[in-house]
Amino acid sequence: MEKIKLQAKHRDTFGKKVAKLRREGLIPAVMYSKGKEGTALSVDKKLFDHVYKLSGGSTILTLEIEGDKDRNVLIKEVDRNPVTDNVVHADFYQVKMTEKITATVPLRFIGDSKAVMDLSGSLITNKSEVEVECLPADLPHEIEVDISLLEDFESVLHISDIKLPPGVEVKDDPEETLAFVEAPRSEEELAELEEPVEEGEMPEAERGGEETAAEGEEPKAEEAPEAKKE
Repeated sequence: MEKIKLQAKHRDTFGKKVAKLRREGLIPAVMYSKGKEGTALSVDKKLFDHVYKLSGGSTILTLEIEGDKDRNVLIKEVDRNPVTDNVVHADFYQVKMTEKITATVPLRFIGDSKAVMDLSGSLITNKSEVEVECLPADLPHEIEVDISLLEDFESVLHISDIKLPPGVEVKDDPEETLAFVEAPRSEEELAELEEPVEEGEMPEAERGGEETAAEGEEPKAEEAPEAKKE
């Protein structure tokens, strides 16, 4: 995958004043590195959204900091507005290309399962990502999982069945289930699902849930970055 680059600038705006940056189309950010204090930065929102869509949190970026040297970083965390879902803050983590890192990598399920295609089963996946350890240069953007091994309803894919790129180690439990195929429902089961709800009984989905953030709620004020806690 071609190296992804993102421009950034140093900033000296903190707290409630970062709202002005956001109105100008910028995202306040902090770059952390092992054993050092965080560096306050700002990045263009449109450029960041594009880069984050391409890379997620599993691709090494070149962060081009104005007036400073380039840094190899991962996007470690993003904060979003609870109403608009817009990114309002980002954390970068600087990596050393000669030191192993741990990162979360998404899974992509590929291939055709006989249990699905021929037996009309339903594919059930229990995980969408795994944690890996490797050198930054070996970090995969995604890991493919071949579901063609699921030939019947007894077949199960485990973490240990993943074919990993060279130099990459999965940190998750190797016996953890990744995917299996569920048999189609019988006519009796389908009939039970179609039975009407008795009067006075409220469906679970219509009962009250958690309160959502009020529209227009301002994001929490940002404080100056502190030394990263290891």
